[in-house]
Amino acid sequence: MTAQLRLRRRIVAVAVAACAVVATAPLLTACGDEREPRVAAAAPSPYGSPRGTASPHRLTEDQAERKALLEATKVPWDKAAGTAVGGVREGKLAEIELKWARSTIGSPSPGPRTPEWVSTVAAQDGTAYTVRVDAVSGKVTESRVETGQAPDDKRELADRLSAAKVTPQQAVKTATDRKKGTVAAVQLDDTVWSVDVVTTNDWYKTTYDIDTRTGKIVREHVDRD
Repeated sequence: MTAQLRLRRRIVAVAVAACAVVATAPLLTACGDEREPRVAAAAPSPYGSPRGTASPHRLTEDQAERKALLEATKVPWDKAAGTAVGGVREGKLAEIELKWARSTIGSPSPGPRTPEWVSTVAAQDGTAYTVRVDAVSGKVTESRVETGQAPDDKRELADRLSAAKVTPQQAVKTATDRKKGTVAAVQLDDTVWSVDVVTTNDWYKTTYDIDTRTGKIVREHVDRD
């Protein structure tokens, strides 16, 4: 075999080996054969990973407190208000608010919290009484004259209640007609009834200020905390 023939066979062998290497490389076609499919990156799933579900809506501290308080309450505001007013001769409701009852002084353990309606009821001369009504049983747990009332304070409270042409019940109806929810507080504030309405789908509190003479809403504020 001549040297020229051996050189020619060596060149052919090298060419064959090179073709084999190219044929096995990923994502490339074999020796110029374009029928080999390319590998594409996987598209992201529209549903995310198996554990990629959205986290549930978390309530704020205030929202959770409203939820717990209202879910524990059995007696609505108007029934509690009627009970409170009925215990004061010729009394008129000036304020009522749903709160957690105070723990008993000297109690060895705090025990479960219970809701109560805390109201201010004014006698005809403006003397203010604090009346607490259990929001589960509907019974009066305390009724006392507020201390430290000056004659001017009594007169002012009596005048404001006398000047109000809109009852608290009418003010509440105006508020709840605007937004369906549960009433958590009603308060006489100068010339408006301030009504708190809690919506139980999101536990937001909306406060409506309603003119005590015209019955119109003069202010609306949503507390999303």
